[in-house]
Amino acid sequence: MKYCSECGHDILDYRIPKGDHTPRYVCTSCHIIHYQNPNMVVGCLIVNDGRIMLARRGIEPRKGYWNLPCGFLENEETVQQGAKREVFEETGASVELGPLHTVYNLPHANQVYLIFLATMTDPHYHLTDESTEIGFFAPDEIPWDEIAFSSNAFALKKYLENGEGKPHPTYLGSYFKDKIR
Repeated sequence: MKYCSECGHDILDYRIPKGDHTPRYVCTSCHIIHYQNPNMVVGCLIVNDGRIMLARRGIEPRKGYWNLPCGFLENEETVQQGAKREVFEETGASVELGPLHTVYNLPHANQVYLIFLATMTDPHYHLTDESTEIGFFAPDEIPWDEIAFSSNAFALKKYLENGEGKPHPTYLGSYFKDKIR
């Protein structure tokens, strides 16, 4: 952080403010504390007729790899609205959300993923600037070596471990130093 977003001052201290426990940027002029929190990433694991929708990424990071439709939550939207919006932005599909399927933490990237189970409300979907290919994969067809992110692999594995037709609990996972926990 180079400037205070409150007053524009260019001298910030990085220290633990009084009464806090974490180092934060503090403006030396107006004394505002700049809190930095994780980004929320929302999306869906879409299942139709036992097949899972994956979209090949048309943008970085991990361009060319397969992905569950997910993206950053916007201000002034709920996680459910954001998940539906991201699916539409990446695939043109409209979905009905089921239960929250996974909460996945990426502390090193300051991200938390919330992935819902979902079904399409109609059969229409199309390519977008964000997706160069869209496919539905049976469990034994999933291109595991081409899955873009550990959060996606975790959600897919937990879905397949649980089995079709069983009640779906919400799974919690985290990525630490190349290990899924």
